[in-house]
Amino acid sequence: MLEILYQDDYLVAINKPAGLLVHRSNIDRHETRFAVQLLRDQIGRHVFPVHRLDKPTSGILLFALNADVARQMMSVFVNGYVYKRYQAIVRGFVELQGSIDYPLQETLDRMSDRNASEDKPAQAALTHFKCLARAEMPFVTKRHSTCRYSLVELVPETGRKHQLRRHMKHIFHPIVGDTTHGDGKQNAFFRTYLGSHQLLLTASDLQFPHPVSDALVSIHSPPDAEFVRVIEQLDWQTND
Repeated sequence: MLEILYQDDYLVAINKPAGLLVHRSNIDRHETRFAVQLLRDQIGRHVFPVHRLDKPTSGILLFALNADVARQMMSVFVNGYVYKRYQAIVRGFVELQGSIDYPLQETLDRMSDRNASEDKPAQAALTHFKCLARAEMPFVTKRHSTCRYSLVELVPETGRKHQLRRHMKHIFHPIVGDTTHGDGKQNAFFRTYLGSHQLLLTASDLQFPHPVSDALVSIHSPPDAEFVRVIEQLDWQTND
């Protein structure tokens, strides 16, 4: 059963597990479980996703309960009235805080985007980050005598495809567990020594004006059990 984080007469938010697709997609034709169908069956109502999370990303996923509210919420997202906050574990020691202002060329999926234009110019993309804690493990690599990691807060101001994963790769601090934009050696290390097989990225906070009442809605989701388990295995040093 999906964990419901928020629900009223117009909206419902769930804590999406890592590995769950939002809806049917040519990206994974063999998948049989989707958030849309699971939530519809769970609450007995049609649901309309108003934004998306990548399949490997966990955390807050918002749905509208009718098509009109879905259109209104999409407008709220498009116009930048939504605050989104993520947490991630990344390779290396990041700066205490900063911003990544780096335009992103649209990435096309071979199946689902086969009819899309490949000539679109790069789109503006902006992500703010903050280092919450750092950890170091005594495992030697070819370049370093230890392995270093950071627990970071990520706040995107734009919503480009795979933005957080691509931006962290751009500053040479890829998110652990990212099999597309990450560091294969670090991913293998986490699988072998920590038993971690998932992308360590979670959507932790969502804040927006309600499309009907205009009241401010704030939704929080704690990291899932696997994310917490990995955090507990590392010796973190905070920045206080």
